[in-house]
Amino acid sequence: MRNPPKISIVIPCYNERATIRAIVERVRAVPLPAREIIVVDDGSTDGTREILEHEIKPLLDRVVLHQHNRGKGAALRSGFAAADGDIVVIQDADLEYDPADYPLLIEPLLKHGADVVYGSRFISGRSHRVLYFWHSVVNRILTLLSNMLTDLNLTDMATCYKAFRRSALDGIVLREDRFGFEAEFTAKMAAKRLTFYEVGISYHGRTYAEGKKIGWRDGVRMIYAILRYNLAPR
Repeated sequence: MRNPPKISIVIPCYNERATIRAIVERVRAVPLPAREIIVVDDGSTDGTREILEHEIKPLLDRVVLHQHNRGKGAALRSGFAAADGDIVVIQDADLEYDPADYPLLIEPLLKHGADVVYGSRFISGRSHRVLYFWHSVVNRILTLLSNMLTDLNLTDMATCYKAFRRSALDGIVLREDRFGFEAEFTAKMAAKRLTFYEVGISYHGRTYAEGKKIGWRDGVRMIYAILRYNLAPR
């Protein structure tokens, strides 16, 4: 690994006009030794694309444009293909996750031999907005099911905040287009017997009125993805 390692921040976004500038500015404010910021616009129709191309493009290293909405997993695949850092960090565009937590995510990769680090919303003593009891229950059930099949002891499989060595993607083909990505990624990284770490992060969840997009169909798909990618012949 180069010294210092280059960190690629991959930001998938879809109709995030209200927050895209703020999240990019927050990412740029984090002191990192070497980094690139890649935004993948997943077919936005609310003016997000125009902001990316005409207002904040100088703040970005790459902008990848999907001609139509394909889903978070598809946007992340495009972002990973564009990334050339030693370490990749996934960042949502909706301000629910705080880039100030990057040092927590990256430390196990730099100091403890981790290959993959998950930022958990459930083990942190940091600030959390209080929302949606049943969402937290479903998240824990999905994590439990995933853990049973991967033999990991994660507390938050579905977290956005995942940091990993770019080399961890070698030999992996990711297929899920939407939120099933989280389960597929976890299953395929676990199958490689990589070293996982988990750190507590802050979380400032938003309501559906504020633009939250994940729904019950995504939960069903995630169950399917957990079963498919852990039980199918490799």
